[in-house]
Amino acid sequence: MPKFLYTSLVFLFIFTLAKAQEKEVDPPYNIKTVTFVQNGNNVVPIFELNSTFEFQFDDLFGNEANYYFEITHCDYNWKPSDIPKTDYLRGFDGQRIMDYSNSFNTLQVYSHYRLPFPNQFTTQIRLSGNYILKILNEDKEVVLSRKFIIYEEHCTVAAQVKRTRNLSNIDAKQNLEFTIASNDITFQTPTQNIKLLLLQNGNFNTAIKNIAPQYTIGNQLIYKYDSETQFWGGNEFLYFENKDIRAANNNVGRIGSNNDIYNAYLYTNAARGNQIYTNYQDVNGNFVVKNINGTDNSIEADYAWVYFTLSAPAFRLNKDIYITGMFNNYSLSPEYKMDYNSEKGVYEKAVMIKQGFTNFQYTIADKKGNIDLENAVDGNFYQTENEYTILVYYRESTDRYQRVIGKGNASSVNIVN
Repeated sequence: MPKFLYTSLVFLFIFTLAKAQEKEVDPPYNIKTVTFVQNGNNVVPIFELNSTFEFQFDDLFGNEANYYFEITHCDYNWKPSDIPKTDYLRGFDGQRIMDYSNSFNTLQVYSHYRLPFPNQFTTQIRLSGNYILKILNEDKEVVLSRKFIIYEEHCTVAAQVKRTRNLSNIDAKQNLEFTIASNDITFQTPTQNIKLLLLQNGNFNTAIKNIAPQYTIGNQLIYKYDSETQFWGGNEFLYFENKDIRAANNNVGRIGSNNDIYNAYLYTNAARGNQIYTNYQDVNGNFVVKNINGTDNSIEADYAWVYFTLSAPAFRLNKDIYITGMFNNYSLSPEYKMDYNSEKGVYEKAVMIKQGFTNFQYTIADKKGNIDLENAVDGNFYQTENEYTILVYYRESTDRYQRVIGKGNASSVNIVN
């Protein structure tokens, strides 16, 4: 092979790798309770430009290991953008996380890490857009990574949740209709320059993308699609509560302590797909870390083995069932895949979770990780209360990157026909 051709192929290969889509890296077993926190609450990682927030996680090894952080600005498709890091960060990354403390008065030892933004190294995130936060170990290997989004307020999004017009699934789906308008931006060729991200309960795994405006009226963009902006309604999240880790609380059948830490055995959940819809309050997949006998929940809340049991005899398919929620970033990793107990005829799984109040759901996915929403274990109901987020991306012909110029919210509590 000619030398110049070989060199060209090498450069092409390196360029392709540099532009590969960034995907979230699931943490190893010892990293738990990975979350973004704002105003003391675990939140979906969507923040307004120049606001403050934190990234937190626990290391069950409890050895005060050194962890470092890196921030990468990405385009709409989560590929690293071309702009220099000095343009989107004031300060620098690649530094060690300095704020950590060890657990206190817990059976499970762990080190709790906090990474605030801004911090002493990164004093400001200067641009809106998609970001990947990577946590590295001492060998600069990626331990875990998480997506987060920074947005600006340059447009308004008026949204409403409606039932679908398709009679075949009118009782199972919810449809988003919305209008985007701006007083300080005149949209240029919006069918090409405007992109959307639609989220249900903050779950990036089920997001809807690449929806062009149906039509425009002046500087208003109208989206009144049917199938393009539809979500399966799902069902209300299940939950358990173990704020007092030594006592059986809501949906906890009994407490054991055979091992070094407490065991919480939940009541068996029956698949709700063939049952009627029942309305009860949830927190749309979120969770709260809480120890009623402690003062600092971040280091005084203990961990417990939580034993899940699901009776779903109709789901002996060629697919797997996972336990998901914001507590594990809706992860489909083997750590959360349920095992089928053929003797009892139920699915079982033990997961180590920090005590408090936790929403969860059972998710069906195939071997490739494709989620089967239509055949959900707990069914789909148009009455289900879901929170929707609409993010508006915009890039003019002179821009170097895609800005997130607005965010809209809608709830299916007020769903209409």
